[in-house]
Amino acid sequence: MDGNGRWAQRRGLKRTDGHAAGEEALFDTVEGALELGLAWMTVYAFSTENWRRPLDEVRYLMNFNERLLLGRRDDLHAKGVRVRFIGRRGGRVPARVRRHIEDTEAMTAKNRRLTLTFAFNYGGRAELVDGMQRLAADARDHRIDPKKVDEKMIRRYLYAPDMPDPDLLVRTSGEFRISNYLLWEIAYSELYFTETLWPDFRREHLFDAVREFQARERRFGAI
Repeated sequence: MDGNGRWAQRRGLKRTDGHAAGEEALFDTVEGALELGLAWMTVYAFSTENWRRPLDEVRYLMNFNERLLLGRRDDLHAKGVRVRFIGRRGGRVPARVRRHIEDTEAMTAKNRRLTLTFAFNYGGRAELVDGMQRLAADARDHRIDPKKVDEKMIRRYLYAPDMPDPDLLVRTSGEFRISNYLLWEIAYSELYFTETLWPDFRREHLFDAVREFQARERRFGAI
């Protein structure tokens, strides 16, 4: 969900105004996902690298995500959406935000219409580091035979082992890079890039991405 800052700057607004505008884009896109019957959707809400941004913007994003949780979770729950979070829960994430995350996950845990996952304080490399540390600890305690480590075992140590690999990754705002997002999971995902800045993104843009995805031939390394 990229382009909030540029969207705001082009309008002479503060970068934080762009983040606020992105909320409407997110939930219109969620409505589109429900219309399409998607079972899983993951959005990049805050990266491990975003802590490097100016303090006032980081503070705004923390408060914004907290308000989003409190203001939208009842509606998502009513629509049958299961809300989950992947990423590092500790460190600099405020304790109250962690509590709201846990409360929202518990509230929506039995929903299955759509699993909406927020990658929050998330980095693809951090996910692999955290997973490999847990795997190494289990190997040290003789719960794992190192010779039996394979892709299936590594998946069990990711943040969301039950989350299927994404079929499609959508990157907004004309950027052509992955930015440390779901590095293990997107090994065979189709990539879709759009010039649309995130605050202008709507369900119709999601539909366009899915239509293009449907026209592609996926070979997964075969012929």
